[in-house]
Amino acid sequence: MSFDALLDDVMTDAERFGHREHLHLTWLAVRRYGVPGATELISDGIRRVGGARYHATVTRAWVELVGSDFDTFLRGHPALLDQDLLLRYYSPEALATGRDRWVAPDKAPLP
Repeated sequence: MSFDALLDDVMTDAERFGHREHLHLTWLAVRRYGVPGATELISDGIRRVGGARYHATVTRAWVELVGSDFDTFLRGHPALLDQDLLLRYYSPEALATGRDRWVAPDKAPLP
């Protein structure tokens, strides 16, 4: 997938390309290409699209932050380590009926 395709994905529901969209683009790139590949893809794309606004250190630093390792991700989302987390959103009965098809949460919406 190219920078332009990632940008199109990000801009589907966005009115403008702000900081949040930049982070989303970076997140998608990191998930698909890893930190080194995302750094190259984002850098090349910003140089092409943004020209003089490209800043090598700022770009790489944001990619590194977004591409944090799994332990850092879990520290930011500790509830995910709770094996019973889904019981905040689903009754046991709802989970039982959802084995072969999607069942929406019946206790609280997913965040």
